[in-house]
Amino acid sequence: MAKAYLIGLDFGTESARGVRIDVVTGRQEDSVVHPYDHGVITAALPGGRALPPAFALQDPDDYLAAAAAILTMLGAGRRIVSIGIDFTASSPLPTTRDGTPLSRLLPDQPHAYVKLWKHAAAQPYAEAINRRGGDFLQNFGGRLSGEWLLAKAAQLRDEAPDIWKLAERFIEAGDWLVSQLAGREARSLNFAAYKAQYLPATGYPRDAVPGLADRLAAPLEVGSPAGELTDDWLKRTGIAGPTVIAVAAIDSHAVVPAVNAVHNRTLVSALGTSAAYLYLTDRFQPLPRGLEGAAENAALPGFWGYEAGQPAFGDVLAWFARAFPRDADDGRNFELYNAAAAAIRPGTHPVLAIDWWSGNRVPFADTNLSGLLVGLNLTTTAPAIYRALIEGLCFGARTIIEVLAAGGLPTERLIVTGGVAERSPLIVQTLADVTGLDAEVPLIDNATSVGAAIHRAVAAGVVAGFAEGQARFGAERMQRYRPDAELAPIYDEIYAHYRALTEDDEVRKTMRSLSALASRTYANSQAGRNEVEHNATGHNETGRNETGRADEIAAGASGQR
Repeated sequence: MAKAYLIGLDFGTESARGVRIDVVTGRQEDSVVHPYDHGVITAALPGGRALPPAFALQDPDDYLAAAAAILTMLGAGRRIVSIGIDFTASSPLPTTRDGTPLSRLLPDQPHAYVKLWKHAAAQPYAEAINRRGGDFLQNFGGRLSGEWLLAKAAQLRDEAPDIWKLAERFIEAGDWLVSQLAGREARSLNFAAYKAQYLPATGYPRDAVPGLADRLAAPLEVGSPAGELTDDWLKRTGIAGPTVIAVAAIDSHAVVPAVNAVHNRTLVSALGTSAAYLYLTDRFQPLPRGLEGAAENAALPGFWGYEAGQPAFGDVLAWFARAFPRDADDGRNFELYNAAAAAIRPGTHPVLAIDWWSGNRVPFADTNLSGLLVGLNLTTTAPAIYRALIEGLCFGARTIIEVLAAGGLPTERLIVTGGVAERSPLIVQTLADVTGLDAEVPLIDNATSVGAAIHRAVAAGVVAGFAEGQARFGAERMQRYRPDAELAPIYDEIYAHYRALTEDDEVRKTMRSLSALASRTYANSQAGRNEVEHNATGHNETGRNETGRADEIAAGASGQR
């Protein structure tokens, strides 16, 4: 009898990772990483068109290329019983009814592309929805984040009405990829509940963004089958089917069954370019003030999942290390910074950092907030700043834990996953020291991909549920980082200053004002350039071409010429 395998696909910010697991032994046999051809698009589209500030886009065809490459390398000539997918979120894209991405049809239009989770330009639209309010915000503290689907749909509808008209579907990238592999649309309750405020009793919000609900679809619970890998994909990858595809999951949620986290009062952190947190409990508590959102059965059946995060985590350290390098080689550069920072005893340097380099999620849900360094002087060293940045990130995590506890949701276990946890013992130890909690790091390779594979094992009936999937395929051992009791009073004092600064209305007002000034200055400079182009040519050629192309595709979509 031929061996059977699971494949888990983890689609992150910069690349996709896949892992192949033997169904019988539960062992990982192989893994592969495939970077996206266009990466994160922030400065200009592939054709050269410049992007406004705070745009963060991706080309969905990069996902297809990554999926094809990974599935071929891991699955060709093998019997794959199921494939699992997790994805960064919220990363939605507009498509036609048959799933064709509008970026393929309108490659020079920014709003035709995937709006990546870190696309911050939709924040004003989130704020406008928040001011109007609605019952759909009840489990989200009365507010949306600009990172979420509704805000991004509102921006698309307002700033690119021609593209909105063409967009017969607005769909999370994870759901879209599932539809491409399975040949049918099957959306995930995980994405719908946390990123589009779907409630089983009432569905999607119908008034927040007029026309959006018609571009969405009813979701399925995680662990549900979406369909089977299509004949075209079987032929393309060389996989021996039939192969079940299950609905997708948010990457930071998919990891849960792979890291021994299917337990009550457990906080799972996924530390990568950003940081995502999921608190699991079997009992409902009203959403603590300042937390992002909660949903039942959306992250894991049988649990309420409370979500929080930090928009930038590893990104902050990468920015600093590359802006002020100690070595030309990236890997060596980080080694030098980590070693130098580890040698600095907490409290011996006066630098304090606020970790809002890409805005704040908890407790203010405001992408217009920004990072801050306090205590610099002429003796400050680069490693001292780097150390302060690490501590500031851990203070942000402690804030989330305290917000949970204040709402009646105490953390009994802290599990730390992600690339940062795997590569930086200094950060994990600092997290334990700052929070006063044991930090448990699962000793398992490719945890998120394995979690995705477990989701699909449930969907394919390989295991009876997530608890069995955890026991059969998840981490067998954990590395425990215990807090240093001697550092507790030092970090308590520094953290008190951190909270005083973050809660200061004038500090936040200044950050917002500077962000608004930058946006106005950019808008005025763009208007000036457009006026010069208009006077030189007698008409706005760019605007005419955009509208004409949109009209042409609209006619084609309706069978007209």
